[in-house]
Amino acid sequence: MIDLRSDTVTLPSDEMRVAARDADVGDDVYGDDPTVNELETRTAEMVGKEAALFVPSGTMGNQIAARVHTSPGQEALVDAEAHVYKWEVGGFAELSGLQVRAFDAGDRAAPTPEQVREHAREESLHVAGTGVMCLENTHNARGGVAIPKADIDAAAEAAHDLGIPVHLDGARMFNACVALDEDPTAMVENVDTVMFCLSKGLGAPVGSILAGPEEFIEDATRVRKQFGGGMRQAGIIAAPGLVALDNVERLADDHENARLLAEGLDAVEGLSVPTPDTNIVVVDSEHAGLTAEEFVDLCGEVGVLGGPFGEYHTRFTTNLNVSRADVEEAVSLVADAVESR
Repeated sequence: MIDLRSDTVTLPSDEMRVAARDADVGDDVYGDDPTVNELETRTAEMVGKEAALFVPSGTMGNQIAARVHTSPGQEALVDAEAHVYKWEVGGFAELSGLQVRAFDAGDRAAPTPEQVREHAREESLHVAGTGVMCLENTHNARGGVAIPKADIDAAAEAAHDLGIPVHLDGARMFNACVALDEDPTAMVENVDTVMFCLSKGLGAPVGSILAGPEEFIEDATRVRKQFGGGMRQAGIIAAPGLVALDNVERLADDHENARLLAEGLDAVEGLSVPTPDTNIVVVDSEHAGLTAEEFVDLCGEVGVLGGPFGEYHTRFTTNLNVSRADVEEAVSLVADAVESR
């Protein structure tokens, strides 16, 4: 099988397995795990924030951020296609008592300053007000779009002018940085907090990082405990995360493989595939007479795994365990399957 369902399906390397086995550990709830402490220090430095917190998942990191930034009843300002809104199981409402005010950021995937000012709400006798604005980079649902720093900065500045903190769901932030040749610290310097995943393109088996001001991370640590994310000898899973940090530059390989995949599938009659910014390839199979479910099933029958991404859209995601040869084989298998059905 050539597994292109997600970049979360990668298996840990031998180096990661050895690092996990040999990790120095302690009780992280007491702050005693030296490997977790090293990971948090290194990742905070990588993104230029005062402190960082190791969390089990990106969703938990985003939900902790929302909880710390806001008060119950406030609104979260988000793109209508944002992961925090569509795919985090209503966490903003359930865990933080937030309402969501969604806007359409369009293909640019980030709000303009005008949109921020239009949709933000000021607290009053009758209105709870906007408590946080969430951005996403890369933007998953919009096809792995890499949002330029200038767009992030412009949206953040508009929010800050209104006294609204900004959280970046940077699950695949390093993909954006590599695609745009941008320094990670510069990319997030104007957002208040950022979450990024170790378990996607970087290839770690588990874990994400939430980074921001020291006082924020102190509050976030308490909320992590409340959400059930306080871990004990967590160095065993933090150690592979340290190894994963060395995989940032190789994300360019995933991007090149995604472009090759898109180019090959776009040449198949009935399929339409735009050139991806990063490692997410979105295939439109409508003109082939196939719904996404039908197309995914057809691909699965020949050994290529993807996932439905809409009625006629399918997502393929290149990753650490997929080589250029795998991509070339996937194109051949899918083309034969579509053309011979």
